[in-house]
Order: sequence, then structure tokens, then C-alpha cells
Amino acid sequence: MSTVSAPGKRRAPIRPARVLLHVFLAGTALAWLAPLLWAVFSALRPYSETSAKGYVSWPDKLSLDNFTNAFRQSDMLHYFGNTLVIAIPAVLLTLFLSSCVAFYVSRFDFRLNLALLLVFTAGNLLPQQVIITPLYRLYLLTDLPGITASGKLYDSALGLVLIHVAFQSGFCAFVLSNYMRSLPHELTEAALVDGASVWRLYWQITLPLCKPAMAALATLLSIWIYNDFFWALVLISTGENMPVTSALNNLSGQYFTDPNLVAAGSLLTAIPTLVVYFALQRQFVSGLTLGSNKG
Repeated sequence: MSTVSAPGKRRAPIRPARVLLHVFLAGTALAWLAPLLWAVFSALRPYSETSAKGYVSWPDKLSLDNFTNAFRQSDMLHYFGNTLVIAIPAVLLTLFLSSCVAFYVSRFDFRLNLALLLVFTAGNLLPQQVIITPLYRLYLLTDLPGITASGKLYDSALGLVLIHVAFQSGFCAFVLSNYMRSLPHELTEAALVDGASVWRLYWQITLPLCKPAMAALATLLSIWIYNDFFWALVLISTGENMPVTSALNNLSGQYFTDPNLVAAGSLLTAIPTLVVYFALQRQFVSGLTLGSNKG
């Protein structure tokens, strides 16, 4: 009994429009990565070589000396610890408070639920520079004896945590409320019939279903708060209390600054954000695409 093999599939012809699209995407990716690649290239070269030959030249020596010197001279490990003290409580507290607000405005019907959500979201539309003067004076006037090392809300990690929570909660409440609205209301009704309390309905039923959205928001919050420089510069006066983004100032001298050393320090400060993103990459992407396939 003979068998007839199926004819092979013909490859689709390559269209010029598709070639142009790939060329455009490749060029855009290179343009986006060019500053990062240039920073890596500069950080691997000694300053003596670039000052003699220029930055646009073929390197004679590539080494990791700038990275080790930047890590040691800036006391980066200490500032990494300061950033963790600020970022971890700020992210957890923001997610908790915003999820509480989102649960209330999305799972319960009352007249002002939309207005309440708009109030939280409107806080993100206010430029930070507009409120910096009254906020600075408020931090100076708020006494916290025995709670912070400075005795005030100013120049403390607690002050930075609170301002990050205040500015990021609106966006997170908006995202989580939209996601919670897509959850079936039958879950809430069945739990209420079984005698579940509001707290149990929030903590044990609704919140576990929001893990993809929470992971996506946790990734964004970690990056935003970690990379903050403005609030730390204004609300912190003691150099030892600064976050890691301010540690790069220790690499700048009064009369001379080694740009290769600064480039190495900048790349070192970016490592934790990359670790957070790659650790939560799958949840981050799934959180961004939630609801894209729903009719």
C-alpha cells in the first residue's frame, strides 16, 4: 500500500513593506539602546585613555576598575540599604491602601464611589513642583520626637515613604478598581450569603484574584520609587540618609569629575531595577495584557 506524501508548505514571499518594518524596528531598538551601550563602553575604559584619545576611539584596554572604584568611593552599599528602607515599605503600603480603596469603590455601589475614585486619581495630575514649598514647610513643622532621628518628618525615611504613598496611591487605585470591576459579582454575593465578613471578602477572596495586577503595579512602583531623585533632594538634608540615586554625587569632585566613573556608578544603580523587572517579568506582562482578549 503506497502512501502519498503531502506537499510541503510554500513559504510566504517576503514583502518590501515587511522588510522596511523590521529595519525600522531594529533601528528604533538600536537608537533606544545607544545611550546605554555608550555608557557601558565608557565605563569599561579608563579616563586617562579617553582624555588622550577621545571617547570616539578604539579602546586599548577594557576593565572593570571603574565599577569597583565607583562602588567603593560612593559607599553604594550603604545607600542601597537606605533605598530599601524607603522603597519596600512604600511599595507595600501603597498596594495595601490602594487595593482597599479599589475594593470599596468597585465592589460596593453608592453615590460617591466614582467621585471618590476621581479624587484619588486627580492627585496624580498635580505637578510635584507646585506643592513643594508648602510641603517643605509642613515637613519642617511636623515634630516626631523619638520616632525619627531628626525629630521631625523632614530629613527622615518616613517622610519619603509617606510622600511616595500619597503620590502613587491614586494611579494604583485606578488600575486595581478597573480590574476588580471585571471580577464576577457572583463571588461576592456567594461569600456574603455564606456569612463572610467584608474583611474576609477583601483579603481571602478578592485580593488573591488580583495577583497579576498587583505584581505589575509592584514592578512599576519599585522602579519609580527606586529611581526617585526629586523628593530625596528636597526632603532630605543629611547626606547619610540619602537614597542610592543621590550616592552618585559622591563621585563628583569639587573641581573635577570623572565621567567614566560616573557612568559606571549609574550602571551599578540600575542593576536592582533590572533584577526586579526580570524577577516579575511574567507577572508584569500578564498584568499589562489583562482584559485584552475579552469581548
